[in-house]
Amino acid sequence: MRWVWLVLGILLVLAGGVWTLQGVGVLGGSVMSNDTKWAVIGPIVALCGLILIVFGARAKARRP
Repeated sequence: MRWVWLVLGILLVLAGGVWTLQGVGVLGGSVMSNDTKWAVIGPIVALCGLILIVFGARAKARRP
């Protein structure tokens, strides 16, 4: 289960980063481009991803 938290965390950090860059207008070509709502949502999602990564990294592997 530990690797699931790590993978989800990494995906959330990546998605949050992309959403942030689209929200501030660095990445164009999307409905989210230059929309400040996504510039706020992106870092929140990335922070949640970092929390999941820390949680997954600190979780002990279970042995059957």
